[in-house]
Amino acid sequence: MSKRLKAIPQFANETEERAFWESHDSADYLDWSQAQRAVLPNLKPTTKTISLRLPQHLLDSIKAAANARDVPYQSLIKVWLQEKLHSH
Repeated sequence: MSKRLKAIPQFANETEERAFWESHDSADYLDWSQAQRAVLPNLKPTTKTISLRLPQHLLDSIKAAANARDVPYQSLIKVWLQEKLHSH
């Protein structure tokens, strides 16, 4: 026998809703056995800025290769790093 679920109240704003869920168990309001995994295909992965020191001649060569491919050099570096990681 499944337990009877409580009705989710109406909230005036997101702050009120957040405060409610911080102090209430969602299992009293939702049947999590019926939940399905959400697919969010348009999300971009979080990125982190780093500082990378390269010899000038190496950076110039990378920029030339990127220019020949008509892509930003930072993007080309990311592609090359990704390819190298997947090749091992």
